[in-house]
Amino acid sequence: MRERIWKIGDEVVDISKRGMIMGVLNVTPDSFSDGGEFFEPDAAIVRGVQIASEGADIIDVGGESTRPGTEPVSVKEELRRVIPVIEKLRAKIDIPISIDTSKSEVASAALDAGASIINDVTAGRGDEKMLPLATKRKTAVVLMHMQGEPRTMQNNPRYKDVIAEVADFFRQQYARALECGVDPMAIAFDPGIGFGKTLEHNLALLKNLERLRAHDRPLVVGVSRKSFLGKLIGSSEMSDRLTPTIALTATLRGRGADIIRVHDVNENVAALRAAEALLP
Repeated sequence: MRERIWKIGDEVVDISKRGMIMGVLNVTPDSFSDGGEFFEPDAAIVRGVQIASEGADIIDVGGESTRPGTEPVSVKEELRRVIPVIEKLRAKIDIPISIDTSKSEVASAALDAGASIINDVTAGRGDEKMLPLATKRKTAVVLMHMQGEPRTMQNNPRYKDVIAEVADFFRQQYARALECGVDPMAIAFDPGIGFGKTLEHNLALLKNLERLRAHDRPLVVGVSRKSFLGKLIGSSEMSDRLTPTIALTATLRGRGADIIRVHDVNENVAALRAAEALLP
């Protein structure tokens, strides 16, 4: 496997043979996956420490749900939710913290509080100040593809060729990021599984991850607990989505995923490490 690195602040991470698990920490009352279980700061901090202890390489903190049909929250409310959590987690753990936001004001405050990665579902399109902020603060950035916006993205997603269109989007956003001065080695891309995609679109993207890769940058993939897994196994129960998530974590590493975003950290870390033992 060829060398592939990702620059996170001053740290250069080699993800060629050891991929990364990004543990999800939703500080929201309306997340599709955990229904506000970690909305209170104390609960979120306990969960964040647990995520780190279970072997996550990154904790991804988000204060605004992006499930289909959701309405945006204000900057003030998003700051209220995430900043105290990031500040306290930074004092307790030593792994990178990612801020899952599309607002540059929230990202800036999160970086001040101790985050070192910006995970933007709009890939910098939602706030024109986001990419310049990443440049100024020399932070890593995850740029995700999404057709539409969370409120409407699943109404009727359509593509002529989903693989070609997502790959082209990555190339365009890479060029835009470089124009804004972002360090090319700090960029990673996420195909946005479930963000303006049907079941068929999701499967096509997952089967063809290497065709999406732009400029040899890392690919972040998040399938954990998503509704398309329920469709695949014929179940509407959230608890039934763990096993297919684990299966895809192992499979997708071999197909080109470098960073895998999950809710159930312990099980997916084990799956990832076992899968990597078989990589060339």
